[in-house]
Amino acid sequence: MKAILVMFDSLNRRFLPPYGCDWMQCPNFSRLAAGSAVFDNCYAGSMPCMPARREMHTGRYNFLHRSWGPLEPFDDSMPEMLRKAGIYTHLITDHQHYWEDGGATYHNRFSTYEFFRGQEGDRWKALVPAGDDTVGQEPHLAIRGQDLVNRRYLDDEREHPQTKVFDAGLEFIQTNCERDRWFLQVETFDPHEPFFSYEKYRELYAKPYDGPKIDWPDYGPVTEQPETVQYIRDQYSALLTMCDASLGRILDLMDEKNLWDDTMLIVCTDHGYLLGEHDWWAKMVQPWYDENIHTPLFIWDPRSKVRGERRQALVQTIDFGPTLLDFFGLAPTQDMEGRPLKDTISDNETIREAGLFGAFGMHVNVTDGRYVYMRGPDDPVNQKLLEHTLMPTQMRERFSPEQLRNAELIDGLPFTKGAPVLRMPATRPHMLDTTVLETLLFDLANDPEQKHPLAAPDIELRMINLMLDLMRRNHAPASQFERLGLPIEGPATLDHTRTGRPKTR
Repeated sequence: MKAILVMFDSLNRRFLPPYGCDWMQCPNFSRLAAGSAVFDNCYAGSMPCMPARREMHTGRYNFLHRSWGPLEPFDDSMPEMLRKAGIYTHLITDHQHYWEDGGATYHNRFSTYEFFRGQEGDRWKALVPAGDDTVGQEPHLAIRGQDLVNRRYLDDEREHPQTKVFDAGLEFIQTNCERDRWFLQVETFDPHEPFFSYEKYRELYAKPYDGPKIDWPDYGPVTEQPETVQYIRDQYSALLTMCDASLGRILDLMDEKNLWDDTMLIVCTDHGYLLGEHDWWAKMVQPWYDENIHTPLFIWDPRSKVRGERRQALVQTIDFGPTLLDFFGLAPTQDMEGRPLKDTISDNETIREAGLFGAFGMHVNVTDGRYVYMRGPDDPVNQKLLEHTLMPTQMRERFSPEQLRNAELIDGLPFTKGAPVLRMPATRPHMLDTTVLETLLFDLANDPEQKHPLAAPDIELRMINLMLDLMRRNHAPASQFERLGLPIEGPATLDHTRTGRPKTR
């Protein structure tokens, strides 16, 4: 048995033909949908990039305990479990967060791995700036400057890191297709911003336009003119079509080598991306709307051979690890909250009533597939937010001595396997204006665009109690219940509801 996981970053399901988009040119996603089970209710969990990947390894939510960070010493790791059971595991990626401070423990869980450089602001090519132009520069500006340097070396599509990732993926499959018991993860950072592609893709969506040539919008509200918004969306579309071409190369080789008989294929993403919907760009600076959290998922399982069928069961990123373990005959660990999807693929079996999602310090969200409930903090300053970790690093930096001076070593949580953890006050999530954290309730059946929040205390109360059950199963710290104004024990009551009440903050 063999398994291939193809992962894209920031893949907005509403831009894909299998999910109803009739203007995107993505024939290989349509081809994939015809040859696999297509999931209509897949939701991400812990956000954004590395927290999602931690879920893929561990099979459990992590956003209630800490911010973006590496695998912890006590974490289960699906690729490591496979490797220790004799299944060869290989990671191929251009996702630069793997080799930054907040992601440095993931790739070594694989048997082998390959990195390709140059995506986004990857600190790759060196060009010493003239004078002292970068002194005191904000980090996000330095990243954009580095990206412009990197692009000088990517004039040819053959040199693009996405292309090299899929080249290496094809090489692995060609080399090992006659061998058994391996797992390959082919992971590209695209179509994450910046939306940098090539003319043959851009011309597919070109429209008359003489405004600013933006392919990397700021994280925040839309302030651009409608023509510029459309131009940016077209750049995303072009890059997505490039991704579609890369996916087609994998499908072609699976056809050529007749791998469908014994090889599982999972095609997924970590999250979506807002492209002007709700008058927002990107993620992490607004609520986790449907475009960002409701993700595409395609799975071919050679055991059931389900092709071209839709699946309605509510599934999440935490299920990917258990699904791969089960495929190779391994059981999920007791700390994994995800479930194998074998029977969901074959028979649309329901595996959960509801699922959590969110980012550390933002809303805690719950969905049952129809309703989405976004619970904001009692105090918009988030003073009750606490980090729990043994790996004090963040995205591109270490925790500061000032943070660590306030840390205390406490008894471990039920999933830390007896290890204590550091607990300390958290810093406010960067980029986040906490005034966006108003509590919201949406009915996706009647309001799929999430334009009309409900004032429905009875529905809200049911969703709160679903949320409480999942938070307790995840062993969420007391501080999370306190910051949300929810009971640590026992059921919620109508006194805990907020929709339909006058705003107090």
